[in-house]
Amino acid sequence: MKIVVLAGGLSTERDVSFKSGDMVTKALRENGHQVIMLDVFMGYSDKPEDLNGIFDRAEEVSVQVTGISEVAPDLAKVKASRKDQSDCFFGPNVIELCQMADVVFMALHGENGENGKIQAAFDLFGIRYTGSGYLSSAIAMDKGIAKQFFIADGIPTPQGIALKKENRKDSAAELGLRLPVVVKPACGGSSIGVSIANDEDEFKKALDEAFRFEDSLVIEEFVKGREFSVGVIDYKALPVIEIAPLQGFYDYKNKYKAGSAVETCPADLPENISKLMQEYAERVARVLGLNTYSRMDFLLNEKNEIFCLEANTLPGMTPTSLLPQEAAAVGMNFNQLCEKLIEISLRKY
Repeated sequence: MKIVVLAGGLSTERDVSFKSGDMVTKALRENGHQVIMLDVFMGYSDKPEDLNGIFDRAEEVSVQVTGISEVAPDLAKVKASRKDQSDCFFGPNVIELCQMADVVFMALHGENGENGKIQAAFDLFGIRYTGSGYLSSAIAMDKGIAKQFFIADGIPTPQGIALKKENRKDSAAELGLRLPVVVKPACGGSSIGVSIANDEDEFKKALDEAFRFEDSLVIEEFVKGREFSVGVIDYKALPVIEIAPLQGFYDYKNKYKAGSAVETCPADLPENISKLMQEYAERVARVLGLNTYSRMDFLLNEKNEIFCLEANTLPGMTPTSLLPQEAAAVGMNFNQLCEKLIEISLRKY
């Protein structure tokens, strides 16, 4: 097949997306496909191009990838570096190349990747892509909205509130919250902008940090416990994986710096707890309509109570990512996983 792997973009997870895209591109080429890796924002060339036969020189025109930085990218610099300075989100030739492909593998993470906007545009352009559709993506992306779906379906989740910038109050008590709490951007990913606040001074600083990234936040009770994740493919849960950061919590640095966390799959859990967590993950996929693949994050407290934190509609595909590790636990290697995700995504069409 002719495949475009779409990465980059303008989210705080831009660098992570490139690493996912690079891994997927290599795997799909090894599987025998013609694959172009494309930065959705920068596009390909800023001059008129004859695109005929471009998939025959896929490696030559693909984005070249370096490592993931320990800090989120400077998006203002990224915007300023685009040559055409167009107001259009899609870079030069992106739509044309995606229309030429048999399918687009969505290696995007975060805003304008997981929030449904690109999916909606692709639906209108007649472009086939991997992952869930625009509506499910949009619902899952907003942690505040997704939480309401969890509650409606009886899926346990930490108690919390949504807070918009215009309604900001710097006192947790004024908002009716008991410290400690977790403060996070409503639509962010990779734990960027997330803080744990133990007192009122830390709470104000946490708001300052999170509002740097978005105007809408979710503030939740702090649940002390072990961290887990469960991938779901075609509504069927994979084995549970446990993530134990060596320091602090599972933040951006611990997620993408090799050796920063111990990841165990299958997780060392009583069978009934594992099964219940997998059941909750499958229920999240169904209630949000995540009909291809996704990954749900959970906490387990000392009383063995499970709390669902969020759903990821385009899980990471980096060397340290969780979904590939879970797939490997059931005998599916990375190349097979990439092929499987394309196969189930194409069923939509």
